[in-house]
Amino acid sequence: MFLQHGCNPFAQTGRSKLQNQRASLNKEIIKEMRMRAGAENLLKATSNNKVKEMVLLELSYVNSNLQLLMGQLEGLNSSVDVYQNAQETANIPLIALGLKETKEVDFSTPFKDFILDHYSEDGNSYEDEIADLMDLRQACRTPSRNEAGLELMAKYYSHIPLVESRFFSPNYQTGIFFTWYDSFTGVPVCQQNLSLEKASILFNMAALYSQIATRSNRQTTKGLMEAISSFQKAAGILNHLKETFTHTPSYDMSPAMLSMLIRLMLAQAQECLFEKTALPGIRNQFNSLMKMAQEAAKVSEIYDYVHQSMIQTPIKDNVPLLWSTMSQVKANHYRSMAHYFVASALLDHQLGPNDDEDQQEKTLSQVYDHLPEGRTPLDILKKKDERQCIGKAHIRRAILGHEEALRTYALCHHLNKMDALQDILKASHERSLNKCSDNENEDDFTDYTEAPDIISKTEHKAELEVPATIKVKVNDFFQRLGPLSVFSAKQRWTAPRTIRLRPEDRDLGFTLKGESPVQVVSLDPQCSATDGLKEGDYIVAVGSTDCKWMGVSEVMRLLKDVNHEGTDIQVVSLMDSTPSMPTKSATFCGNLPKTYSMICLAYDDDGKNPKSRKVTKKSSFLSWGLKNKLKSASTLSLPTADWNKPFPSFPSSSSHNDSALY
Repeated sequence: MFLQHGCNPFAQTGRSKLQNQRASLNKEIIKEMRMRAGAENLLKATSNNKVKEMVLLELSYVNSNLQLLMGQLEGLNSSVDVYQNAQETANIPLIALGLKETKEVDFSTPFKDFILDHYSEDGNSYEDEIADLMDLRQACRTPSRNEAGLELMAKYYSHIPLVESRFFSPNYQTGIFFTWYDSFTGVPVCQQNLSLEKASILFNMAALYSQIATRSNRQTTKGLMEAISSFQKAAGILNHLKETFTHTPSYDMSPAMLSMLIRLMLAQAQECLFEKTALPGIRNQFNSLMKMAQEAAKVSEIYDYVHQSMIQTPIKDNVPLLWSTMSQVKANHYRSMAHYFVASALLDHQLGPNDDEDQQEKTLSQVYDHLPEGRTPLDILKKKDERQCIGKAHIRRAILGHEEALRTYALCHHLNKMDALQDILKASHERSLNKCSDNENEDDFTDYTEAPDIISKTEHKAELEVPATIKVKVNDFFQRLGPLSVFSAKQRWTAPRTIRLRPEDRDLGFTLKGESPVQVVSLDPQCSATDGLKEGDYIVAVGSTDCKWMGVSEVMRLLKDVNHEGTDIQVVSLMDSTPSMPTKSATFCGNLPKTYSMICLAYDDDGKNPKSRKVTKKSSFLSWGLKNKLKSASTLSLPTADWNKPFPSFPSSSSHNDSALY
């Protein structure tokens, strides 16, 4: 018997509370959608002007309620803090995807009926297997945020094709509806085939990987490696979903939305790669600073792409404002960091007799796409005035970028709740201001030289990674029905026929072939022992022994001991398949659809069908708090929320020692 548990959905954790609120909002949204559909139908049907006025007034109330509910759902999707590491306050928050919600599905009655009608077996004898399948699906609604949760979802995803082959025939409607809610709008989508079910499970696997990534402790190398790998796997699964399920009716799984989410996951993976490079400390040397400048520029460039995709119609109407604003903030923040690193390299270091002039010239030429007219990399390196001029231009551009990041941050009320992000932005701005003031000279004339753009470059690019555990080997719950290659929903047979075998001179009058189940071939028409048998019949039982999974040698072993009285065997004959019927499914149209499948809207959320199933006990959420490891006091890392607090990893900006590490 199969037992598998998800997390306790009533556990008082931030993530479970968020999912419970999401489920409640989804129910409210579908109720309002039903009311709107009814009002629109009445508006079309009536010719009474007074009734029309009342309906239009009711529609305005319903639409207002829907907008309020959508706003609340956007607020839940903006709850980034819930998914962060419990002890993580020193890094910029990352975005995790919320799990798609679904309704419970009762397989019991439809599967029992199908087993009786199609396989000619007693459906009640498969109650345990059906209950196991339902328990597994239910557990996937609340997976734990760790490898066990991912394995749980991979098991169910691997079972879906087996269930589809067993019970979902192209010419038979099971009456089972799979309903999933859009993770951004809360709008339900309903289908009778399993494509939506497969796609939604894949989406939730990607969401779970993103939640594991945001939970990782990014103050340690191990935690950063986990975050990088998880974000890359999330992107890989989303890309697999985009390429495999091209016509999924839920907008959160549309090609445009999935492309944006893939970019977002890879951008966050690249950000973690940058943090991993900076974790041990950045040496205050010319080449090291230039390298980090290009790494930061790469992160900024990717977030620019993400932001541009988020503000395109219709994605911008469905993505939370916090997501697009945070992408814009990060693009400005990391671009400013790149200019700060270049400024530090030029202002804090002069070309000395022991320095490799050719190497520095090559490094500087690779940082810039073009230089201000009349300047060459060698001029900037050798001439102090030129070096100071370009360095100050970079620090001014860094200050402007930090100010823009802070201004954008202030415009989003959801971002204003993230004190850690604000502290990091302010610390970076203050550090650039200090660098500027340290290099000011009252005798200098006002210089309006504009800093050139920095070419982005990285040694470690975030890549798509499809996890090997996306599908796992599982045992078919319904293997008692027989080998799937033969006993599937697509094949049709006669009901089992009982035939009495009486060998003549130990001659059965036929031969057997095939693996399992064995097939009757080469019938002897002169042998009376073969009466009732047909060429190509499958033997499913000999006496009281089920032999669907037996090979030729095993079945022959049962038949050779038959005495003169004979024995009963059961056989089935393959029938011609009838033309397939199209599978009905509800479709989703547009941003917030005005027309909705009545299959979705007519389904009662509160109506519970009696289920013959086992009650499984759910396990609690994984405790994911990890202790931060403090770094050596001799290193200086990226600005954090603890910039103005005593924290060994991040000394104050007043510590400027050329021989120290950044």
